[in-house]
Amino acid sequence: MMPAGTGAGIRVAGLTHRHRGATHPTLHEVSFAVPAGVIAAVVGESGSGKTTLLRCLAGLDRFEHGSITVGDRSVHAGRTSRADLRGHVGLVFQSFELFPHLSVLENCVLAPMKVRGVARHEAETAARALLGQLGLGDKIHAFPPRLSGGQCQRVAIARALAMAPACLLYDEPTSALDPGRKDEVVAVLGEVRAAGMTQIVVTHDAALVEAVADVVFRLDAGLLTR
Repeated sequence: MMPAGTGAGIRVAGLTHRHRGATHPTLHEVSFAVPAGVIAAVVGESGSGKTTLLRCLAGLDRFEHGSITVGDRSVHAGRTSRADLRGHVGLVFQSFELFPHLSVLENCVLAPMKVRGVARHEAETAARALLGQLGLGDKIHAFPPRLSGGQCQRVAIARALAMAPACLLYDEPTSALDPGRKDEVVAVLGEVRAAGMTQIVVTHDAALVEAVADVVFRLDAGLLTR
């Protein structure tokens, strides 16, 4: 199921982030490492900086100090562009962020075509394979508003994987799901891990942490511990 080149480790050193105008940093000298192919969970109270950490890792938010290394690609605050991480790190948003006016297939081929310049037929072939392996082969022409929460979650994962990332990040992957659908997420994360993909999961769900995490980090007011 995984694109080629998966399984890159992640190293974060001295990462500090402060929201504009804020007195205290959102993240304060955060350092950790996640070996290739491992699932790490990041837990903590709301407002502790978990989502901000994911956004920094994905290259979406600027950070003041420190560095992020994914595989052989490093970004240093003020010295290298965080855009180097975009497309190299996949992020599955809490609210999925699927385009409601595009079919499942179109949601998955858009970024590879527009960002990576992949030819249409190649992008479609890869997307159909991913969707089939995630149990969505019969939904490629459906639109997100007609899907269940669990199905939308799997489409979001397929869309992230279609970019052939080096690692995959999830922001509260079970928060929008009924209890009966949470097992689907556990199964998908297990399949992705079996293929060698490095994953970081931000979650409040203790059962999910117990089921999938190889290592657990805790964020408390911007400080990270194990």
